[in-house]
Amino acid sequence: MQTVYYSLMKKLLAVVVVVFLGILLGRVAFGQQAKPLRTSILDAHEGVTIGVEPWTQANRYKEKFPKKTPFTAGIVALRLSIRNDNEEAVKLNLHRIRLLVQLDQDNKQELEALTADDVADAVMLRQNGKDPTARRLPIPSPISRPKPTRDKNWEEFHGDCQNAGMPSSVIGAHSTMEGLVYFDLRGEWDLLQTARLYVPDLQRMTSKEAISYFDIDFSRGTGN
Repeated sequence: MQTVYYSLMKKLLAVVVVVFLGILLGRVAFGQQAKPLRTSILDAHEGVTIGVEPWTQANRYKEKFPKKTPFTAGIVALRLSIRNDNEEAVKLNLHRIRLLVQLDQDNKQELEALTADDVADAVMLRQNGKDPTARRLPIPSPISRPKPTRDKNWEEFHGDCQNAGMPSSVIGAHSTMEGLVYFDLRGEWDLLQTARLYVPDLQRMTSKEAISYFDIDFSRGTGN
């Protein structure tokens, strides 16, 4: 009887090990797949999907910015998630991303994405005594001006901005990349309700073929 008992226990143990390994390998394989997008606005074509989540609440920034945040200076962060389902990598020109806002019935304005330097200067060095949420039309574009002293606090916040931003301009095949893109709205968050985000310059790395531009309409929650 002991022989039969030990034989059954060995078989049971073998089954448990096989099941455990199957679950473990399944999790590893799943982890290598493109991440699902966690966004509120989507546009997809030609094997690329772009999702956008506007951060319009102060508490959304706390994880990435434990001290000061862009939100306090009237700057909005848009969290972009870009999934590439193509067989080759895709390159994105981050400098050409634009946010088109409707200032009033007859006026629109195209805003350039801010660099980490721009955001850090606005949050840490802007000392104009004005309320960043006060209504100003049109919204000023970033301009070159003398740079005040950038101290250790500036450097620390600048690092937070860079770390939270898009980590690269290249999205690998069958992978997902996400990060923040910043725009100075002077605290006029309501402008996002009718805004459009243009992502015009994407290219396949190997074939050098251009991918059609993305036009993401915030009012409809989808792109054209």
